[in-house]
Amino acid sequence: MEVLRIWPQEDGQPVSCQEKIRVLEENWQDVRQVLTDAFEDAVLMGVSEQVMRERLTELVQALQSPRMGA
Repeated sequence: MEVLRIWPQEDGQPVSCQEKIRVLEENWQDVRQVLTDAFEDAVLMGVSEQVMRERLTELVQALQSPRMGA
C-alpha cells in the first residue's frame, strides 16, 4: 500500500498542484531506488551497514539549497 505524502511549502501549506506532486513523487521514487541500490551494493561488498547509513546521511545533510545566493 502506497502512503500519500504531503509536500509542505515554506509556509506550511501543502503543495496542491497535481503536476508538481507527480514530479515530486517520481523524484522520490527515483532517489529511493538509487539509494537502495547503492546501500545494498555497499553492504554486499562488505561495507559496514552503519558506516553506509552515516555516509548517506552526510550526503543528504551536505545538499545545498538552490535558493542560496538568490
